[in-house]
Amino acid sequence: MQALRLPLFPRACFKRLVLLGLALASLPLAACEKTLRWDDDPPFSMLLPDGRIGGLYVELNREVLERLGCQVRMVKLPWARALKELELGRLDVLPGAFRNPEREVYAWFSGNVLPASRNILFVRRGLPRSDSLRQLSDLPGSDFRLGAQIDVSYGEPYRQLMADPDYAARVFFNPSRSNLWHMVDRGRIDGIIADEHSGQYELQQLGLARRIVPTGVVVSAESAEVAFSKRTQDEDFVRRYAQAFKALVDKGEDRRILQHYVNN
Repeated sequence: MQALRLPLFPRACFKRLVLLGLALASLPLAACEKTLRWDDDPPFSMLLPDGRIGGLYVELNREVLERLGCQVRMVKLPWARALKELELGRLDVLPGAFRNPEREVYAWFSGNVLPASRNILFVRRGLPRSDSLRQLSDLPGSDFRLGAQIDVSYGEPYRQLMADPDYAARVFFNPSRSNLWHMVDRGRIDGIIADEHSGQYELQQLGLARRIVPTGVVVSAESAEVAFSKRTQDEDFVRRYAQAFKALVDKGEDRRILQHYVNN
């Protein structure tokens, strides 16, 4: 029986396939798309008057991702939901996160890539005995009504405060800091903790800067990091990300962007 002869693969077709494979291999970065979280959290992230998404965290992290050859898809998420999406691998990059053991289970962290930013206590102007407050540990035993955002970490003094079950039961939680500002203004709570830049910016925008004021109580002065989902990122990418981020900060890009938003 005569052996079955298969037709030879045309040389021209083979050459085209090889060239196509080489072209695809040379474009790995084009396939890189990362989801980056934002929310209404000025001056760190916000919707600008012209419809674009901007802010300190948005501009810096978007620039870093683009330098690494990645396309950026912005995802609007409240903080608590963003953490869950990061854990599930449906969010890649979460700026402004503080490291703790619970989050380290599912997230890589960039390290301290930005200068420390202070969280301070803001109160309603004229609140009795507010001048006597020196630190967060002064609140237990008082009738001070504190508001806080859900799943937001304000540093070690806040964790210690919340370890007091009697006082923790009296803290009012809300996912929106805007709602909390209005609650302070209406007298439903006495004060909230916020980043000093975010707090002053938001109070100006809401027309509440004369009615809600910062105190001298510094709750924390830690550096927020950038968190990455362990389900979608590896340590090498995080290392390269941190190096690119540090290069921008060394050039003063963070100060330039922050001044643009705070002074406008």
